[in-house]
Amino acid sequence: MDNTIRIIKNDHTGCEVWHYQGEIIAQSANGLIAKAHFNRADLEFNGVLLKENDCFLELYLFEKWFNIYEIFDRDDGELKAWYCNITKPVRLDKGDILYDDLALDLLVFPDGRRLVLDEDEFVALNLTEEDQRTARSALQELEELFEGHTPLDVFSLL
Repeated sequence: MDNTIRIIKNDHTGCEVWHYQGEIIAQSANGLIAKAHFNRADLEFNGVLLKENDCFLELYLFEKWFNIYEIFDRDDGELKAWYCNITKPVRLDKGDILYDDLALDLLVFPDGRRLVLDEDEFVALNLTEEDQRTARSALQELEELFEGHTPLDVFSLL
């Protein structure tokens, strides 16, 4: 069985902004975990050096308004961070994972520190009040999930 899947990040309106290949490594009725590799040049990002070919374990839960990326260093396999996107619920379509990104993000460091990112971009989106509330609720759920629970095992959430 071929577990290769294309992961498509859309903007908040559903228009594709980026895609890449991944491999489904775990799946349940609740969602799936894909393994992918960072496919951009090395990039310093809020205190985390993302390197080309860093390993990402990406948790997508079918009924949640977020996804969680667990990021591991390409050279030594050490955990670098968790990057959490606030999104509309993920969809599967013909071998693709699709999600509509809502700009708001949470970056969690292995020592438990957390940074909320792109608040200004989120506020600028033309979202319904209900979508705004649901997105902020998803951010709160993530904050609570990581409160005192680092390291977090993404497989335990599946």
